[in-house]
Amino acid sequence: MKVEIDSFSGFRVYPSKGKLFVRGDSKVFRFASSKNASLFLQRKNPRKIAWTQVYRRMHKKGITEEVAKKRSRRTVKHQRGIVGADLATIAARRNQTAAIRNQQRISAIAKAKTEKKEKESKKAKPARAPVASGPRVSKQQMKGGKGGR
Repeated sequence: MKVEIDSFSGFRVYPSKGKLFVRGDSKVFRFASSKNASLFLQRKNPRKIAWTQVYRRMHKKGITEEVAKKRSRRTVKHQRGIVGADLATIAARRNQTAAIRNQQRISAIAKAKTEKKEKESKKAKPARAPVASGPRVSKQQMKGGKGGR
C-alpha cells in the first residue's frame, strides 16, 4: 500500500482517498481534502497557514524531544598588551598599592614643575635683551619710489 503526501498540507493521502490535480505543465498535485485543494487553487501559502505540516516545521512545533539544544561556546577573555605598555608592566601597575601610586604621582608632578620653572627661567633671560632697530623703511622707499604719503 503506497501512501502519498498532500502537496499543500503535508498530510498522508491513502489509496482511493483525496483528489489528484494535474496542472497544464503536467505537474501532479495530490490533496487529502477539498479544503487543501481549494486553498492551493486560491494560491494560499501553506507556510502561513497554521495547521499545515510546512508551517509546523518552519515554526519548530512538536519536535521538543527530538532535538537537544545546541551548546554555544563561551568566549574566552585573553589579556593583551596595549601599544604603550606590554603585559608585564600592566600587571605590575595593577598590583601596586594606592599609596605607591599616589607617591609616584606627587613625584611626577614635582618633576614637571621643576622642568617648567627651568624652561621659564631660560626663556626670560634672552627676552630681556632689547633688539636694536633703526627707522622703519617701507618696500616702496627701498625700491626708490616716493615716500608713500
